[in-house]
Amino acid sequence: MNARTGQRTGQRTGYERRRPVRLLRVTAVLVLLDTLAQAALAGLFVTGDLDLLAWHAANADVLSALTVVETAAALLVWRRLRGPGWPVAASTVLAALVSVQRGLGEARALAGHIPLGMAIFGCATALACWAFTHRPQPVVHVGRLREAAQ
Repeated sequence: MNARTGQRTGQRTGYERRRPVRLLRVTAVLVLLDTLAQAALAGLFVTGDLDLLAWHAANADVLSALTVVETAAALLVWRRLRGPGWPVAASTVLAALVSVQRGLGEARALAGHIPLGMAIFGCATALACWAFTHRPQPVVHVGRLREAAQ
């Protein structure tokens, strides 16, 4: 028993249980904002500011890294908080789509690059919306149920 919190040793506090969800929310918002920044940079490049193509390419690296962090955060929510598994799959697919998107952009294949960018934005939006509406349920461990029953 922890004298400071009054909880059993090894039992997670409410704050510790919320950390994976907070991490997922922060990364989902960052991915969504960075995806919006990518679209803005692309739009400004298309209107004639050729220097922004280098910024657009550099920001693709940032977006790739953020989607990997988002996948890790979704994995934590799924494993630690027993959340649904589909956000892990969706964020993994999103990371793969961003990788394909980078390849299409480097190949200057705009016929696939622009529609895929819209799909990435939709997927990032759906993950961010879910992250803010998901309410994790308390996790009850079988061993603790037996202890409580005794």
